[in-house]
Amino acid sequence: MTALDGKVAFVAGASRGIGATVAEALAAAGAAVVVAARSERQGRLPGTIGAVADRIVAAGGRALPVACDVTSEASVNHAVDAAVTEFGGIDVLVANAGVLWLGAIESTPLKRWQLCLDVNLTGVFLVTRAVIPHVRARGGGSLIAVTTTGVTMVDHGANAYWVSKAAAERLYLGLAADLRPDNVAVNCLSPSRVVLTEGWQASGGGVEIPPDMVEPPEAMANAAVWLARQDATGVTGTVQRSESLDLSGEQT
Repeated sequence: MTALDGKVAFVAGASRGIGATVAEALAAAGAAVVVAARSERQGRLPGTIGAVADRIVAAGGRALPVACDVTSEASVNHAVDAAVTEFGGIDVLVANAGVLWLGAIESTPLKRWQLCLDVNLTGVFLVTRAVIPHVRARGGGSLIAVTTTGVTMVDHGANAYWVSKAAAERLYLGLAADLRPDNVAVNCLSPSRVVLTEGWQASGGGVEIPPDMVEPPEAMANAAVWLARQDATGVTGTVQRSESLDLSGEQT
């Protein structure tokens, strides 16, 4: 038996980067994984939901690629319904879909501000709201929102990305109290350092990251598997940093 045998995980934003790495790690831990994202075909950035699902299946796991635009209520509901039809329910959510904009507030176009809020906050709300009844029906489970250490870096100024992720953290910290009676763990997870995903490299504004500030995506994947094992009797209502977790069970 592996850690997540018999569990079903829905990973939003799973076609590349952190989401893809997390999806493959959850599958390796025994979960059937719903690989959800907009990327059905190869676009400007590498990675598709089909390619991630194919890698999971080739490694002996179970996966379902599902098109999902987290800014669309209808798209989210369709993806969740497809997951439940295929696998019978959902035990774990990883709300990872996100867009990056690190520009200064005074030079941020309204459409960029709105996009960050639509994807990074409203998208988390929509996918979480759609999944909750199914996790509750399983008698408990785990909801994980991927955020960023940037929400605490107020001495570095402000940007739309950090603001939207801070709001997502507040959403999840409050939701943990709401779902405790249903035995559902609700936590946020962020990298301790910078994960140089395809999205970061395309939208990071040319910021040079020193090598000692770079974190491998596997650190997030391992932490996500650990959090996926939780329910409300374990760790809930927290903001975790990937490299600050003792994955044997205790936080460092």
